[in-house]
Amino acid sequence: MRVEIWSDIACPWCYVGKARFEKALEAFPHRDGVEVVHRSFELDPGRDKSDVEPVLAMLSKKYGMSEAQAQAGEENLGAQAAAEGLAYRTRDRDHGNTFDLHRLLHFAKEQGRQDELVQIFYRANFAEERSLFTEGDERLVELAVEAGLDADEVRTVLADPTAYADDVRADEREAAELGANGVPFFVLDRTYGVSGAQPAEVFTQALTQAWGNRSPLKLIDQPDTSADACGPDGCAVPRQG
Repeated sequence: MRVEIWSDIACPWCYVGKARFEKALEAFPHRDGVEVVHRSFELDPGRDKSDVEPVLAMLSKKYGMSEAQAQAGEENLGAQAAAEGLAYRTRDRDHGNTFDLHRLLHFAKEQGRQDELVQIFYRANFAEERSLFTEGDERLVELAVEAGLDADEVRTVLADPTAYADDVRADEREAAELGANGVPFFVLDRTYGVSGAQPAEVFTQALTQAWGNRSPLKLIDQPDTSADACGPDGCAVPRQG
Protein backbone atom coordinates (compact mmCIF):
# COMPACT_ATOMS: atom_id res chain seq x y z
CA MET A 1 0.00 0.00 0.00
CA ARG A 2 1.27 3.46 -0.86
CA VAL A 3 0.71 6.58 1.24
CA GLU A 4 1.46 9.89 -0.46
CA ILE A 5 1.91 12.97 1.69
CA TRP A 6 1.59 16.42 0.14
CA SER A 7 3.37 18.95 2.35
CA ASP A 8 5.62 21.99 2.52
CA ILE A 9 8.69 22.42 4.71
CA ALA A 10 7.38 25.86 5.71
CA CYS A 11 4.17 24.30 7.06
CA PRO A 12 4.22 23.72 10.84
CA TRP A 13 1.16 21.48 10.72
CA CYS A 14 2.97 19.30 8.18
CA TYR A 15 5.81 18.94 10.70
CA VAL A 16 3.37 17.94 13.44
CA GLY A 17 1.19 15.85 11.12
CA LYS A 18 4.15 13.79 9.92
CA ALA A 19 4.96 12.87 13.53
CA ARG A 20 1.36 11.87 14.23
CA PHE A 21 1.15 9.79 11.07
CA GLU A 22 4.42 8.04 11.89
CA LYS A 23 3.16 7.23 15.36
CA ALA A 24 0.18 5.47 13.79
CA LEU A 25 2.35 3.77 11.17
CA GLU A 26 4.79 2.48 13.76
CA ALA A 27 1.98 0.64 15.55
CA PHE A 28 0.31 -0.56 12.32
CA PRO A 29 0.70 -4.35 12.02
CA HIS A 30 1.29 -4.13 8.26
CA ARG A 31 3.72 -1.21 8.39
CA ASP A 32 6.40 -3.12 6.44
CA GLY A 33 3.95 -3.26 3.54
CA VAL A 34 3.39 0.51 3.45
CA GLU A 35 5.41 2.72 1.10
CA VAL A 36 5.49 6.42 2.02
CA VAL A 37 6.14 9.02 -0.69
CA HIS A 38 6.44 12.76 -0.04
CA ARG A 39 4.90 15.08 -2.61
CA SER A 40 5.49 18.78 -3.20
CA PHE A 41 3.12 21.59 -2.24
CA GLU A 42 4.29 25.21 -1.91
CA LEU A 43 2.33 27.41 0.47
CA ASP A 44 3.91 30.54 -0.98
CA PRO A 45 4.88 29.69 -4.58
CA GLY A 46 4.98 33.29 -5.76
CA ARG A 47 7.57 34.41 -3.22
CA ASP A 48 10.92 35.42 -4.68
CA LYS A 49 13.92 33.41 -3.51
CA SER A 50 15.49 36.57 -2.10
CA ASP A 51 12.34 37.54 -0.18
CA VAL A 52 12.89 36.27 3.37
CA GLU A 53 11.04 37.72 6.34
CA PRO A 54 10.30 36.89 9.98
CA VAL A 55 7.49 34.38 10.47
CA LEU A 56 5.55 36.72 12.74
CA ALA A 57 5.62 39.51 10.18
CA MET A 58 4.51 37.11 7.45
CA LEU A 59 1.62 35.78 9.55
CA SER A 60 0.51 39.29 10.51
CA LYS A 61 0.33 40.41 6.90
CA LYS A 62 -1.19 37.23 5.53
CA TYR A 63 -3.94 36.84 8.12
CA GLY A 64 -4.46 40.45 9.18
CA MET A 65 -3.55 39.80 12.80
CA SER A 66 -1.33 41.57 15.28
CA GLU A 67 2.13 40.21 15.98
CA ALA A 68 0.94 39.42 19.51
CA GLN A 69 -1.80 37.23 18.05
CA ALA A 70 0.69 35.61 15.68
CA GLN A 71 3.01 34.92 18.60
CA ALA A 72 0.17 33.32 20.55
CA GLY A 73 -0.45 31.04 17.58
CA GLU A 74 3.23 30.09 17.50
CA GLU A 75 3.13 29.27 21.21
CA ASN A 76 0.16 26.99 20.60
CA LEU A 77 1.99 25.27 17.77
CA GLY A 78 5.02 24.86 19.98
CA ALA A 79 2.90 23.10 22.59
CA GLN A 80 1.36 20.79 19.99
CA ALA A 81 4.79 19.95 18.61
CA ALA A 82 6.16 19.27 22.08
CA ALA A 83 3.30 16.84 22.70
CA GLU A 84 4.62 14.82 19.74
CA GLY A 85 8.20 14.95 21.01
CA LEU A 86 9.24 17.62 18.50
CA ALA A 87 11.44 20.64 19.15
CA TYR A 88 9.88 23.90 17.97
CA ARG A 89 11.27 27.43 18.18
CA THR A 90 8.35 29.77 18.77
CA ARG A 91 10.41 32.93 18.19
CA ASP A 92 12.86 34.34 15.66
CA ARG A 93 12.16 31.94 12.81
CA ASP A 94 12.01 33.20 9.24
CA HIS A 95 10.00 32.34 6.15
CA GLY A 96 11.09 32.04 2.53
CA ASN A 97 10.66 30.30 -0.81
CA THR A 98 10.78 26.49 -0.57
CA PHE A 99 11.05 25.57 -4.27
CA ASP A 100 14.71 24.50 -4.06
CA LEU A 101 13.91 22.36 -1.02
CA HIS A 102 11.25 20.54 -3.01
CA ARG A 103 13.62 20.05 -5.94
CA LEU A 104 16.14 18.47 -3.59
CA LEU A 105 13.47 16.22 -2.10
CA HIS A 106 12.75 14.82 -5.56
CA PHE A 107 16.46 14.22 -6.07
CA ALA A 108 16.60 12.52 -2.66
CA LYS A 109 13.69 10.28 -3.64
CA GLU A 110 15.74 8.96 -6.57
CA GLN A 111 18.54 8.19 -4.12
CA GLY A 112 16.26 6.46 -1.61
CA ARG A 113 16.86 9.18 1.00
CA GLN A 114 13.71 11.28 0.74
CA ASP A 115 12.22 10.64 4.16
CA GLU A 116 15.56 11.36 5.84
CA LEU A 117 15.87 14.68 4.04
CA VAL A 118 12.29 15.70 4.78
CA GLN A 119 12.84 15.21 8.49
CA ILE A 120 16.17 17.06 8.44
CA PHE A 121 14.63 20.01 6.60
CA TYR A 122 11.77 20.13 9.12
CA ARG A 123 14.19 20.07 12.03
CA ALA A 124 16.33 22.78 10.48
CA ASN A 125 13.34 25.02 9.80
CA PHE A 126 11.43 24.60 13.04
CA ALA A 127 13.98 23.67 15.69
CA GLU A 128 17.37 25.17 14.81
CA GLU A 129 18.62 28.74 15.05
CA ARG A 130 20.32 28.74 11.65
CA SER A 131 18.11 29.71 8.75
CA LEU A 132 17.16 27.54 5.79
CA PHE A 133 16.70 30.66 3.68
CA THR A 134 19.48 33.18 4.35
CA GLU A 135 22.72 31.17 4.29
CA GLY A 136 22.72 30.23 0.61
CA ASP A 137 23.00 26.89 -1.12
CA GLU A 138 25.80 25.57 1.08
CA ARG A 139 23.41 25.37 4.02
CA LEU A 140 21.19 23.08 1.96
CA VAL A 141 24.21 21.06 0.83
CA GLU A 142 25.24 20.56 4.45
CA LEU A 143 21.80 19.28 5.39
CA ALA A 144 21.55 17.05 2.32
CA VAL A 145 24.90 15.45 3.14
CA GLU A 146 23.57 14.73 6.63
CA ALA A 147 20.74 12.83 4.93
CA GLY A 148 23.28 10.69 3.07
CA LEU A 149 23.42 12.53 -0.26
CA ASP A 150 26.55 13.40 -2.23
CA ALA A 151 27.59 17.05 -1.80
CA ASP A 152 28.72 17.59 -5.40
CA GLU A 153 25.56 16.03 -6.81
CA VAL A 154 23.45 18.26 -4.59
CA ARG A 155 25.37 21.33 -5.76
CA THR A 156 24.75 20.29 -9.36
CA VAL A 157 20.99 20.10 -8.72
CA LEU A 158 20.92 23.48 -6.99
CA ALA A 159 22.96 25.12 -9.75
CA ASP A 160 20.40 24.11 -12.38
CA PRO A 161 17.02 25.75 -11.63
CA THR A 162 15.31 23.41 -14.08
CA ALA A 163 16.48 20.23 -12.32
CA TYR A 164 13.43 18.44 -10.89
CA ALA A 165 11.34 21.58 -11.40
CA ASP A 166 8.88 19.68 -13.58
CA ASP A 167 8.50 17.06 -10.84
CA VAL A 168 7.61 19.72 -8.29
CA ARG A 169 5.07 21.32 -10.60
CA ALA A 170 3.57 17.94 -11.48
CA ASP A 171 3.02 17.20 -7.79
CA GLU A 172 1.35 20.56 -7.31
CA ARG A 173 -0.96 20.07 -10.29
CA GLU A 174 -1.87 16.63 -9.01
CA ALA A 175 -2.69 18.06 -5.58
CA ALA A 176 -5.11 20.46 -7.20
CA GLU A 177 -6.69 17.64 -9.21
CA LEU A 178 -7.18 15.64 -6.02
CA GLY A 179 -8.86 18.59 -4.34
CA ALA A 180 -6.07 19.40 -1.90
CA ASN A 181 -6.16 23.12 -1.17
CA GLY A 182 -4.09 22.87 2.00
CA VAL A 183 -1.48 20.68 3.62
CA PRO A 184 -0.67 18.24 5.03
CA PHE A 185 -2.77 16.06 2.75
CA PHE A 186 -2.46 12.28 2.95
CA VAL A 187 -3.63 9.98 0.15
CA LEU A 188 -3.82 6.25 0.85
CA ASP A 189 -3.70 3.97 -2.18
CA ARG A 190 -5.37 6.70 -4.27
CA THR A 191 -8.61 5.72 -2.56
CA TYR A 192 -8.74 7.51 0.80
CA GLY A 193 -7.71 11.02 1.75
CA VAL A 194 -6.92 12.54 5.12
CA SER A 195 -6.61 16.31 5.38
CA GLY A 196 -4.69 18.10 8.11
CA ALA A 197 -2.56 17.12 11.10
CA GLN A 198 -5.12 14.69 12.47
CA PRO A 199 -4.60 12.77 15.74
CA ALA A 200 -2.70 9.51 15.43
CA GLU A 201 -5.96 7.62 16.04
CA VAL A 202 -7.42 9.01 12.82
CA PHE A 203 -4.39 7.86 10.85
CA THR A 204 -4.65 4.43 12.46
CA GLN A 205 -8.26 4.18 11.35
CA ALA A 206 -7.39 5.34 7.83
CA LEU A 207 -4.52 2.85 7.49
CA THR A 208 -6.68 0.00 8.74
CA GLN A 209 -9.55 0.87 6.43
CA ALA A 210 -7.36 1.36 3.37
CA TRP A 211 -5.48 -1.88 4.00
CA GLY A 212 -8.66 -3.89 4.50
CA ASN A 213 -10.35 -2.51 1.41
CA ARG A 214 -7.56 -3.15 -1.04
CA SER A 215 -9.07 -4.82 -4.09
CA PRO A 216 -7.45 -8.05 -5.25
CA LEU A 217 -6.35 -8.09 -8.86
CA LYS A 218 -9.08 -9.30 -11.18
CA LEU A 219 -8.05 -11.05 -14.36
CA ILE A 220 -10.04 -10.52 -17.51
CA ASP A 221 -11.84 -13.50 -19.01
CA GLN A 222 -9.26 -15.54 -20.89
CA PRO A 223 -10.31 -18.19 -23.43
CA ASP A 224 -6.95 -19.95 -23.21
CA THR A 225 -5.89 -20.58 -19.60
CA SER A 226 -2.81 -22.53 -20.64
CA ALA A 227 -0.88 -19.64 -22.19
CA ASP A 228 2.87 -19.83 -21.54
CA ALA A 229 4.34 -17.79 -18.71
CA CYS A 230 7.34 -17.63 -16.39
CA GLY A 231 7.05 -18.39 -12.69
CA PRO A 232 9.11 -19.23 -9.59
CA ASP A 233 10.05 -22.59 -11.12
CA GLY A 234 11.25 -21.09 -14.36
CA CYS A 235 9.80 -20.58 -17.83
CA ALA A 236 7.85 -23.09 -19.85
CA VAL A 237 9.81 -24.45 -22.79
CA PRO A 238 7.79 -24.32 -25.99
CA ARG A 239 7.13 -27.73 -27.45
CA GLN A 240 7.03 -28.39 -31.14
CA GLY A 241 4.01 -30.34 -32.24
